Amino acid sequence: MSTDDKTQNGSGLEVDEFSGTETTGHTWDGIKELNTPLPRWWLWTFYATVIWGLAYTVAYPAWPLVSSATKGFLGYSTRGAVEQTIADARAAQSDKISRITELPLEDIKADEDLLRYAVAGGKSAFLVNCSQCHGSGAAGGANYPNLNDDDWLWGGTLEAIETTLKHGIRYSLDEETRVSEMSAFGADEILNREEIEKTAEHVLALAGLDHDAALAAEGAVIFEENCAACHGEAGEGNHELGAPALNDAIWLYGGEREAVISQITKPKHGVMPGWQSRLSPTTIKQLALYVHGLGGGETSAR
Repeated sequence: MSTDDKTQNGSGLEVDEFSGTETTGHTWDGIKELNTPLPRWWLWTFYATVIWGLAYTVAYPAWPLVSSATKGFLGYSTRGAVEQTIADARAAQSDKISRITELPLEDIKADEDLLRYAVAGGKSAFLVNCSQCHGSGAAGGANYPNLNDDDWLWGGTLEAIETTLKHGIRYSLDEETRVSEMSAFGADEILNREEIEKTAEHVLALAGLDHDAALAAEGAVIFEENCAACHGEAGEGNHELGAPALNDAIWLYGGEREAVISQITKPKHGVMPGWQSRLSPTTIKQLALYVHGLGGGETSAR
């Protein structure tokens, strides 16, 4: 635009001689700013959005109050919509939920459709509540049992799994929790280091692992006198006592020689919470069915 333009309109503002548009009176480096009006279509769009915005705040929850917000003329909220969706889903599932609640575990297992539904729910509950320790695939890890194998401290029947889920293991907040305590043969000076090492060799022999045959033979006598009462003469374990089998090479705290010696010397004792105070009986049933179906569940008690 021309910086020498002196044309003025009736209001006294300068008018650009090339565009015929009045200026704002602002000048930068000799360049004057034009006061070009906005397009009418843009103005009407802007006015429409303002009106729409005001109408929206009246129709829907919008304005914050001290401890809540305005409800809106239409009474709609996304929270309410989600709650309604959940309520509808629960209503649609109520028949299956009721049957799972009422039926024994074996009856649920016998109903293919109901079992499929229960296992799906159990898997969801497992991922939320149990996977942190047992892993998303229930394969366990260091100090956490694998639920896919056939090795069970307290039994792998549906009823045994349900009981363990309800009351936990060494869970101090439940009087009916599963409890087993292995003696600290080294820490309590029941056995000396040499006797513990011989016993460990015998345990390795029971599991079919590399061992010193001569030491294992001596350890067999010590094992019979101190360990067989809980673990069994052949190391088969005892579900009633929560004593693990030692003849299957499945180890919770490690099956290396030093790990076995360490466990005999000063054993580790894991803890699992009881879930009956946190989960509904129906959810616990679903969890029991899911865990039992992972591949390692037992059909009957030993």
